[in-house]
Amino acid sequence: MWQWAQNLWGFSRPRLPSIPGVGPSMATLGSSSGPRPVPLSYRLLDGQDTLPPVVFLHGMLSNKNIFQTQAEALAQQTGRKVLTVDARNHGESPHSPDCSYAAMSADLQALLSKLGLTPCVLIGHSMGGKTAMTFALQKPELVERLVSVDISPLAIVGISIIFKVLAAMKAIKIPGNLSHSQAIEVVDEHLKLFIQDSSIRQYLLNSLVQVNGQHVWKVNVENLMQQQNLILDAIPIQGVYRGPTLFLTCLNSTFLPTSHYPTIKFLFPEAQFQTIPDAGHIINIKKPQEFMNSILSFLS
Repeated sequence: MWQWAQNLWGFSRPRLPSIPGVGPSMATLGSSSGPRPVPLSYRLLDGQDTLPPVVFLHGMLSNKNIFQTQAEALAQQTGRKVLTVDARNHGESPHSPDCSYAAMSADLQALLSKLGLTPCVLIGHSMGGKTAMTFALQKPELVERLVSVDISPLAIVGISIIFKVLAAMKAIKIPGNLSHSQAIEVVDEHLKLFIQDSSIRQYLLNSLVQVNGQHVWKVNVENLMQQQNLILDAIPIQGVYRGPTLFLTCLNSTFLPTSHYPTIKFLFPEAQFQTIPDAGHIINIKKPQEFMNSILSFLS
């Protein structure tokens, strides 16, 4: 079932730098100006101030709602504050022509500083995982522990077909007189022509919303397509993050191949790797209970 996504979102061979584990510096984040943060949309569940809060970062084409079930369960079961965030160009956060991880890390730092939520536990899926890793390498003192969900810090190539899927999403014509549930059915049937895996379609449909009687995608497709190389490239690397780190993945993942592990261990010396069988790339949708069990175990 996941073969489609493996073909769609394949990894290149890891691009190891001349000194193992050391890649491009984060020059933009270290400059006096740096990327200009945008005010991110978020949802904060209240909890104890004595425990590090948990912050969920979604993947590309999604939004903060994708983790809402897990966020509510974690808040209830652990008593922690839990924050879910819309990345720039996603959900209800502002659009920006800069889709770099340096920019998304700067957004996150500004929001966490504003809310006083550091040190925190960062849990990021795919694009969100790369943002979380960038932030942890840049500001390790602000991250109590880190979870990267099925993503490597190294580059991704060969997935240009995903942008054909984006074009198909934008091209869908939805009658204005449909309810949201009816619109979901129409779009789901259309996406079946391109995507067989229902968990991937569910992931995409999370960004379909109704605004002023019209159904639209809450994703800045144009900017993401223009800067796809920034999103698929390796994260900017500076320093090492020595806090507890969990790399959660599926079996035979093309997003987190075992060949990347040596470089990951250099950058994240305390990294643990855990595999959830039959989970696919979107683990929290395909295997929600196993996902929660892994997070709760890591937090404890």
